[in-house]
Amino acid sequence: MAKEKTKITALVVIVVLLILFSLWAFPMYNVWRKELRGKADLKEAEWSRQIAIEEAKARKESAILDAEAEVERAKGVAEANQIIGNSLKDNEAYLRYLWIHGLHDGSSEVIYVPTEANLPVLEATRQVQ
Repeated sequence: MAKEKTKITALVVIVVLLILFSLWAFPMYNVWRKELRGKADLKEAEWSRQIAIEEAKARKESAILDAEAEVERAKGVAEANQIIGNSLKDNEAYLRYLWIHGLHDGSSEVIYVPTEANLPVLEATRQVQ
């Protein structure tokens, strides 16, 4: 019977020690777990920040290259316009040929020129009759 009391007492002591240990260990575990979670969140935020920075750098580089391409395109258009303008300067016969050719191909448009009464010239004669 004494041995049983000793076993029961030892068991009660062990249970009490386990309860006391759990009362101390669980809060410490929660603190440790939250600390690890905080470190993980911080690392994730740092990675997200670095990704955002790299994406911004890529957009900036793309915009710079797009601007350079646009400048080169504009230079090409300006050069082409200058060549065309110089070839048409003092070349009235060719311009007249283009105008006459445009009249014959059927793609020309009818242009109404307003008169003093704001009526087209072709329509003014119809209104008078």
